[in-house]
Formats: sequence, C-alpha cells, structure tokens
Amino acid sequence: MLVHEGATRSIGTDLRLGCTLAAAAGAVNVAGFLAVGYYTANMTGNLSALAVGVGDGGMVSVLSCMGVLVAFATGGCIAALLVGMGRRRGVRAVHAASIVLEGTLLIALGILSRALPAWMEAGGLGCGLGFLMGLQNATVTHISGARVRTTHMTGMLTDLGMELGQWLLDPDAARVRERLRLHGAIIACFVLGGIMGGAGYRMYGMGVLIFMGSGLVLLAVPGLWRAMRHR
Repeated sequence: MLVHEGATRSIGTDLRLGCTLAAAAGAVNVAGFLAVGYYTANMTGNLSALAVGVGDGGMVSVLSCMGVLVAFATGGCIAALLVGMGRRRGVRAVHAASIVLEGTLLIALGILSRALPAWMEAGGLGCGLGFLMGLQNATVTHISGARVRTTHMTGMLTDLGMELGQWLLDPDAARVRERLRLHGAIIACFVLGGIMGGAGYRMYGMGVLIFMGSGLVLLAVPGLWRAMRHR
C-alpha cells in the first residue's frame, strides 16, 4: 500500500493506507493538543488562532502558531523533495521510506520529550509534530493521487457529503459507494485514533509517541524491504 501510486492503486489499497495513517494522525493530533494546547495535524484552527493572536496582540500565541504552521509546510516540502530524489534514483519504495522516517522521528520525539526543559517542551513538541504531520499528509496525498488525506478531515467530510448526495441521486453507482466507504472509514479511524491517542497520553504522557512511531515503522518496513529485494 506504500509502493503503488496513482491510477495503479485499488480502492482497497487506499482504504488500508487511509485508515491506518488517519488513525495515527488522529492519535498524534489529540496527544499533541493535550500536551501543548493546540492541534498539530489540522492547520485550519492554528491559522484562526494566529489571526486572533494578531488581533489581541498576543505575541506568544502568534509565534507558537507560526512555528507550527511553518513546520507543517516544511514537512510537506521535505516529503516532495524525498519523493523527487527517490524517483530520480529509481527508488520504488520512497513513500515507504518517508513513513519509516516519520515513525523514527516520532520515536525520537517521544524519547526527547522526557529530557526537554519545560520552557522548550511546548514549542519543540508542537513544531516537531507539525513537521511530521506535514510530511505524512504530503506523502499520502502524493501516493494516492490526492484521493486520500489523513491529517485533516474537513476535505474528507466535504467529499463524504458530496458523495452522499450523488448516492441519493443514483443508489446503484458502485463507484460512489466505494468512495463513501473509503471516506467514511477514514473519518471513523481518525476519531478512533484520537480516542486512543488521548487514552495513551493520559497513561504514558508523550511517551505514547514511541508506540505510535513503532507502529508506523512496522507498517512501512515490509514494503520497503520488498521493494529493495526487487530492485
């Protein structure tokens, strides 16, 4: 599910990829919110908080939001660079490598969070998680041909509503039913992941990132290994 791209992907492949990574993003989003007070996967709220901070003159809020926004965009930029360089060198599993990188850095953040001084924790964790969510979203968007998004649900809910309307007009349209199932499942997994992330944070603090990162590495390594064997 992390090797085939665009039109070569089936709806089942997108479903497995979208559900798994949406659950991870939901968990990171909730754990990040509980830890630092703002979302690290969904940038719409941070843009609004930035606007409010500018209006109220709250420089701490403005700088925090700007840091997360820049980190998220930087993550997307790095994902695009990795994919581009991987293609030039004929690396088939560049998307899997990107997810391995994300998982490894999540583990590192989980370990580092215990050593950071209190005054650095919010900014460091917020920007680090924002960067990784930008990396993940860009990777998934690229490999799925923009059919799947995993770090924010506004687009998924919009697509779900549009497809529900199309289904009501033509209940027998198999393609519409497939997309309804895809987007509905991704939204549900994002919520489920958020519940699990909140529970994990309450039990382990930001050490829960170690479990999340390990899961992503285990998810992506098999695809990376198979691709390397068939080079």
